[in-house]
Amino acid sequence: MSGARYLLDSNILVWLDMGNARISPACLILLEEAEERFLSAATTWELSLKIASGKLQFASTFDSLLKVFHLTELPVAIRHGDCASKLPPIHRDPFDRLLVAQAVVEGLVLVTGDKKLVEYGIPVLLV
Repeated sequence: MSGARYLLDSNILVWLDMGNARISPACLILLEEAEERFLSAATTWELSLKIASGKLQFASTFDSLLKVFHLTELPVAIRHGDCASKLPPIHRDPFDRLLVAQAVVEGLVLVTGDKKLVEYGIPVLLV
């Protein structure tokens, strides 16, 4: 899938911040060779809620992670919400549902450690 366009799930950003230990070397190579790597604004919102509640700590800022890993910010648009509302009830997490919708609408491969997201039938790169 080199040359592909990827959308990173929140777990991937957490693992990148922690030093990549949970991401396979093969996956890291694919991400490095990607045409584009996207980070959803919804992901930073989800992680910010966890940081604010004390459930998660980050060594880096989101802005620095965008720069270090050459990520492009993907804003949330009305078309993404519309698509999310039409998805089957496979996953209950609203953030994951929105990421699936963004991947569908924008033609992106979703990079995740969540095997449940494969059930949506979208292109997924499991780490």
